[in-house]
Amino acid sequence: MSKYEYIPEPALVKGNHDFASITKLVTDVNLRPTPKNWYLAMLPANALLGLLLVSIGYLIWEGTGIWGLNNPVGWGWAIINFVWWVGIGHAGTLISAILFLFRQDWRTAINRFAEAMTIFAVMCAGVFPAIHVGRIWVIYWVFPVPNQMAMWPNFNSPLLWDVFAVSTYFTVSLLFWYVGLVPDLATLRDKATDKIRKVAYGLFALGWTGSSRAWWNYEKAYMILAGLATPLVLSVHTIVSFDFAVSMIPGWHTTIFPPYFVAGAIFSGFAMVLTLMIVARKIYGMKDIMTDDHMEKMNIIIMVTGSMVGFAYMMEFFIAWYSGVEYEKAIFMLRATGPYAWAYWIMMFCNVISPQVFWFKKLRRSVGFTFFISIVVNIGMWFERFVITVTSLSTDYLPSSWDYYSPTAWDVLTYVGTFGLFFTMFLLFLRFLPMIAIAEVKLVMPQGDPHNYDDETQEYHLHVEEVPQPKAVKA
Repeated sequence: MSKYEYIPEPALVKGNHDFASITKLVTDVNLRPTPKNWYLAMLPANALLGLLLVSIGYLIWEGTGIWGLNNPVGWGWAIINFVWWVGIGHAGTLISAILFLFRQDWRTAINRFAEAMTIFAVMCAGVFPAIHVGRIWVIYWVFPVPNQMAMWPNFNSPLLWDVFAVSTYFTVSLLFWYVGLVPDLATLRDKATDKIRKVAYGLFALGWTGSSRAWWNYEKAYMILAGLATPLVLSVHTIVSFDFAVSMIPGWHTTIFPPYFVAGAIFSGFAMVLTLMIVARKIYGMKDIMTDDHMEKMNIIIMVTGSMVGFAYMMEFFIAWYSGVEYEKAIFMLRATGPYAWAYWIMMFCNVISPQVFWFKKLRRSVGFTFFISIVVNIGMWFERFVITVTSLSTDYLPSSWDYYSPTAWDVLTYVGTFGLFFTMFLLFLRFLPMIAIAEVKLVMPQGDPHNYDDETQEYHLHVEEVPQPKAVKA
């Protein structure tokens, strides 16, 4: 017998696909006539977007008094939704940048999808800091530019740190997304039949020729942007957590917030990617590229980050007890047993208990169950932000100032309206840009490796690796 046994690596692309079939599968979504279902999906998305615009318009007219804010709860749904949307946007950069630097080839099927989601989620997040300041027409004061008041922003304010963190994150993510799109835009340019599309795709393809020099420059630029984006995954939500952690409010003044917020952001971001991916791959027939293997790997990440979030919850209680500070101990007991206990236990079930089902392989690979859990996780992460923000503010140091916070219809409508912005942008992305990175998927196919070509059979074969086998034992 042979000393070695050949074990094929699992294929990242299922089915009998070659370069041409992958190109056709992805580009047909953008180049074929717009299906009626796309217009049907745009109707509710545009309706919700209109609702957002009406809510913001009425807010400017009447002021923040239309929200459910009271004394002492000066922050409400606006800051909750801001932190939640920023968290949603974390998975895209992690999938694109960090997994790229670690050479995780499975990211190629979902990175374009996740990057687009990141950009649109950050756009939704940016709405809330802009409108929650009250006087929206002077929002430009947060930027360090000369103004008629001859005033400069207060650089000691964590809210100003948010401005720089989120704007930097958005800019780098947008550049990273666009640079990755260039080769695929050139493919759409070459395959388009009408003049308008040829000109539009050609303009944004930047004269891409596919030459060796073009690819060399592209890969260098992509690597540099991945290196820039990687620390942003950690820094952005860390800075967002400083909105709470640098204050003296009970339940906020803690050093665990930065890593805790980052883990929660990745947790919720991957859940949202799964929600959108499962729907899109079903509608557009992308199951051969967005496979169950990709879904399983993402479920494992959700399980790990969910366990990290659960550990952070336990540490919060332990540190509150260990600190000996009565206010800290009281706030955590009130979270679990007080007027907002219903929100706390929803959060615990959704974020700590539900991801643990992914220890079972059968459930990790179940499409319907994964879709359900991905929605449950994002509900839980929203309640986490609610619990952190509202419980600490509504029950601060003075019991005489305690008050119960309830949102108004305008709080709810503004939040629901941001989904209109998100889905409108996402549907436009699906219609006009390739949802899958065509060039990157081809690189991880067997045909993308010249060493895989067999001259005798004139066929490509899967990667194989030699695995030493144990020596036979004589009877």
